[in-house]
Amino acid sequence: MEDVMTVNRKEYTVLKLLGKGKGGYSYLVSDGECRFVLKQIHHEPCAYYQFGDKMEAELHDYRRLYEIGIPMPKMLDADMKEERILKEFIDGDTVYELVLRDELPEICLRQMGDICKLLYAANTNIDYFPTNFVLQSDKLYYIDYECNDYMEEWNFENWGIKYWSKTEAFLRYIKEHPSVYQF
Repeated sequence: MEDVMTVNRKEYTVLKLLGKGKGGYSYLVSDGECRFVLKQIHHEPCAYYQFGDKMEAELHDYRRLYEIGIPMPKMLDADMKEERILKEFIDGDTVYELVLRDELPEICLRQMGDICKLLYAANTNIDYFPTNFVLQSDKLYYIDYECNDYMEEWNFENWGIKYWSKTEAFLRYIKEHPSVYQF
């Protein structure tokens, strides 16, 4: 991991790795005054998801979700050459962490219901996995930009909800990914 990463020639100090997703690595970075999330696109294979141009997809998905009105971090910059995106940092616990600690407040599920109404009306699904959501000051944010056309099979009620409590699917995920998300 680099100590310093750039986005359009502006330097950011890497504070820590936040996580790895299907499309990239997310780092907590600082410019010396503020903290941000820097997403570095990767080209590692993903057996269950097909990608085209990942940077273009990120930009397109951000615009789509922004127009729908989904609460998410602002995209602050995009470096097409280095395949890096700079986002606003939303500080707080992920839904995943809250579920692990048996502390998921009911407000999260109510807000997810409101988010789903917006998404479904726009024929859209997002990645409902709980690591993609952060609760900050009683507001739920979707911190990823991935979205797809709506398919009932992959909506929150049929897929996402399986991971928003200590269900069999959630516990199986923890068992299969023991080194992931250790807090």
